[in-house]
Amino acid sequence: MRLAIDAMGGDHAPKEIVLGAVKAADTYKDIEILLVGDEAKIRETFTGHDRISILHTDEVILATDEPVRAVRRKKNASMVLAARQVSEGAADACISAGNTGALMASGLFVVGRIDGIDRPALAPTLPTIGGEGFLLLDVGANVDAKPEHLFQYALMGSVYSNKVRGIANPRVGLLNIGTEEKKGNDLTKEAFTLLKESNLNFVGNVEARDLLNGVADVVVTDGFTGNMVLKTVEGTAMSVFKMLKGALTSSLKSKLAAAVLKPDLKVLKNQMDYSEYGGAALFGLKAPVIKAHGSSNAQALFSAIRQTREMVANDVTGLIKQSAERAKLADKES
Repeated sequence: MRLAIDAMGGDHAPKEIVLGAVKAADTYKDIEILLVGDEAKIRETFTGHDRISILHTDEVILATDEPVRAVRRKKNASMVLAARQVSEGAADACISAGNTGALMASGLFVVGRIDGIDRPALAPTLPTIGGEGFLLLDVGANVDAKPEHLFQYALMGSVYSNKVRGIANPRVGLLNIGTEEKKGNDLTKEAFTLLKESNLNFVGNVEARDLLNGVADVVVTDGFTGNMVLKTVEGTAMSVFKMLKGALTSSLKSKLAAAVLKPDLKVLKNQMDYSEYGGAALFGLKAPVIKAHGSSNAQALFSAIRQTREMVANDVTGLIKQSAERAKLADKES
């Protein structure tokens, strides 16, 4: 399989992108990688690899660019060219750590949406206390949503969790302000009914406070709520580690304790490290499009490539399309 990677996207591009790509090519012998970006800057780190090639462009979409306008005007930007490789059949999937909105626009306008999926969803895998992780969607592809959109999110999330994360019968939860069936607004009440009547393994409403306890494998919500939950989880994790570091370096006694606890703290930090889970998949498109974290280092990019490879190998896009067609047929029959 061939993966197109935006080498210029992200806070540490292109160096960390290149290092992650080389590590992935060394690890997985069945992939070819196309690095899209400024060749001169890429070659400052890249010394060559028989399964990695470069597509040169010196145009880049910046984090400050307005997403849709940038995609339409910067047609030779590294991110847009990576997406175009997919739409033209030259690559099976694309990855970028760049501007999230621009990548979503590239996915929609260049790669295209699957028939039967009304709105794509952006879905990261977030850590849980037990280490299993859970898929949260949508986290910002669409601010507003209808009940049928949440159902489609659950459908796509279940396929991904089964085929990529290896969960036999993924538990689907609906994010709500309480676990009771009648809780919530019109959106969640109607979505609850759709999910309850489906063939999905729906476990009911779940509360935000229980997410990190692994209450569900797939959690669905509208993009506005999902984005706030995502940033709250990230911010809380960073704050806790910052407070812990401060406490463990506040005195000689605490520094001695920190030295003893260091191996255990490292395990804890790795357990909560987003880079081990890959990137956020943009579900509902005709091919896998993965948004790696903006601050991705080589390990995070490697994990995103591993994730993308699994999606292509297991034909997640094709299975989502089949599931959407079956759901549409069932809806017509009812």
